[in-house]
Amino acid sequence: MDLIDKRSVFANLEVDSSDQVIDVLSKSLFDQNRVISSFGDAVKAREIEYPTGIPSGDITVAIPHTDVKYVKQASLAFATLKKPVAFRNMGDKSQTLDVQIVVMLAMVEPHSQVTVLQSLMSLFQEQDYLKELLTLDKQEDLYEHISKYFKSFDV
Repeated sequence: MDLIDKRSVFANLEVDSSDQVIDVLSKSLFDQNRVISSFGDAVKAREIEYPTGIPSGDITVAIPHTDVKYVKQASLAFATLKKPVAFRNMGDKSQTLDVQIVVMLAMVEPHSQVTVLQSLMSLFQEQDYLKELLTLDKQEDLYEHISKYFKSFDV
């Protein structure tokens, strides 16, 4: 089974907060039986202690995730946001970032989480690619674009 499913990809998602983004993405994974019911709450709790906003240039991103014990099947959920929402900076908890792209990780092995995070950090340096993703306003187009990249992940 693929790491990312079209049902967990959202183009121009309209939300008002990081909690709402986490709710939508985690529910999509739960509805596919990829995570347990407490996954979303665990992600939000972890976000308080260990923020996941990344100041990656003009396009800012967040990679909310939690412990592997909440995950049934390795998965990603992906959203571009219609308007940015605040996530706290991973490197400075006192700073908030206006995040435009959110990639939720649900990994079954801790080492896989590290590998995927490293790959995502490389992707987030590609500002032109991120800008292109923000122009895609249909779920199908966004899924086709990102699934090619995520298929190469070895988890």
